[in-house]
Amino acid sequence: MTSVQRVRFWLIGAVAFLLLLWLLRGVLLPFVAGMAVAYFFDPLADRLERAGLSRTLATGIITLVFFGFGAVLLVLLAPVIQQQVISFVQRVPGYVDTLVLRAAPLIEEVQHRLSAGDIERLRASVGGYAGTVAGWGLGVVQGVLTGGLAIVSILSLLFITPVVTFYLLRDWDHLVAKVKALLPRHHAQTIREQIAEVDRTIAGFVRGQATVCLVLAVFYGVALTVVGLDLGLVIGALTGIGAFVPYVGMLIGLVISMALAIAQGTGWGLVGGVALVFLVGNVLEGNFLTPKLVGDRVGLHPVWIIFSLLAGGALFGFVGILLAVPLAAVIGVVTRFALSRYLTSELYSGNR
Repeated sequence: MTSVQRVRFWLIGAVAFLLLLWLLRGVLLPFVAGMAVAYFFDPLADRLERAGLSRTLATGIITLVFFGFGAVLLVLLAPVIQQQVISFVQRVPGYVDTLVLRAAPLIEEVQHRLSAGDIERLRASVGGYAGTVAGWGLGVVQGVLTGGLAIVSILSLLFITPVVTFYLLRDWDHLVAKVKALLPRHHAQTIREQIAEVDRTIAGFVRGQATVCLVLAVFYGVALTVVGLDLGLVIGALTGIGAFVPYVGMLIGLVISMALAIAQGTGWGLVGGVALVFLVGNVLEGNFLTPKLVGDRVGLHPVWIIFSLLAGGALFGFVGILLAVPLAAVIGVVTRFALSRYLTSELYSGNR
């Protein structure tokens, strides 16, 4: 087989894999979620196995504790979240009145300085941009829901994911060994090195960043509730989860929290409290959590992560979001490997 034929073979295989992924995106969610959980806890299972437990027992303990803890947490938090949501909905008219009252001086100043024609053009421009942004946001959300939870029911996600997690985590080392045994012998060592680099990148970011998100979700949820922000637990938890996308989650949470704090109309003390919470959270994340748990050598630029998540969500729904970072890591490692080969090749140096 010539080099051109080998390249053609792998390209056809990659296209077929992506096409199959796109066709089956509606039923893959519990399997991809189970694979993600199994990958996350594989080091813990190895540690328990080295401590003397069988792989099956270690896997059973991890699966039971993880999903059992999630179920208990959901049962405990559901009434609190429900109460905060109901209270928030009831107070929405008051929020609107407060915002209108606070914005009245600014609106009067704008009307005084601008002509009627300028105001109309400004209103049309703002309306057009707002419609565009809203349409884009709704399109992304619709794509995520259509590709994931709308087709795969919540029950299948809840009941199938633990089963998939158990079997994948139990057989993880055997699956990895079988994949390595199928590698082309001539390039097996090179491919293993690149796979190890991909694993290091994914482990450094996914496992580390997931831990960061968990800590921040607890911190923001508790802190915003303590300072008195309505819907503080929900906003704080979503802010922590959103920290998986560097900077974006924190900024969105800050804007929403500050706007809600102003709308509550309880004075600037609440606004200052919310600002202090996010300041402490940002310092905690930037100086302690991220350097200790993620590090600075994962090789995934924040812009690349944001793009991969948006592209994955638009193409494959929620399944695409789960697969975005691993695929981004693979593409990043392959690209760096290709560039290193290019810089040592005759194509770059011009030598023959």
